[in-house]
Amino acid sequence: MTSGDIADSPRSNADLAPVPAEARTWGAYDIAALWAGMSVCIPTYMLAAGLVASASVLVFGEAIWDPVALTARFDNPIVILLAVFALAVATLTTNIAANVVPPANAFANLWPRRISFVAGGLITGVIGIAIMPWKLLSDFQAYIFGWLVGYSGLLGPVAGILIADYWVLRRTRLNLRDLYVDGGEYPSINWAGMIALAAGIAAALIGVVVPPLHRLYDYAWFVGFGTSAVLYLILARSRAVQLP
Repeated sequence: MTSGDIADSPRSNADLAPVPAEARTWGAYDIAALWAGMSVCIPTYMLAAGLVASASVLVFGEAIWDPVALTARFDNPIVILLAVFALAVATLTTNIAANVVPPANAFANLWPRRISFVAGGLITGVIGIAIMPWKLLSDFQAYIFGWLVGYSGLLGPVAGILIADYWVLRRTRLNLRDLYVDGGEYPSINWAGMIALAAGIAAALIGVVVPPLHRLYDYAWFVGFGTSAVLYLILARSRAVQLP
């Protein structure tokens, strides 16, 4: 669940914090700092969420995992003010960065002549309302094991293909110019990637329709990641689907 929750954020970091060319190469220090930070931050906020939900059982007689619903239970205006401030900061610093910037860029890149980044953000907002997220939040079982785990099965294969292609096959070397021109080194459609993506998603989500394989769905991100990465490496190196 946590893997699916944070899987999309790294793909938008470059858009949020662009850096000069000389600072784009990561060394051992950068990688160590990233993992050290994640090792502290992720367990900390998961522990805090668990403790708060557990404490709500003692105070209010039921487990309240929704911070908005929990805030509404307090009468102290100072507590409410601090909680609302924290929710506002979390929305601006986390939800916008992880849930608005990536799709806004995706829509803008889909039709650059007609869709700007601002328009992409507005489209994202309309779709976000249309899918009625409050219905997902009304049931934590549906939200966590249905929504979060489900879409992690879509993101895991993407991550597997990207890592396999960039780190393993191409050894971190790309022809940047040809990424943005037609008829260059890279084909318009990478069929090895498309096939691996479909296979990874199928493997990750098959447990939804085949009960004996539900364990695969429980680990959807990892199953999709591994399946797509391995299959992509096989197809890209084969003669049937040749990598450029």
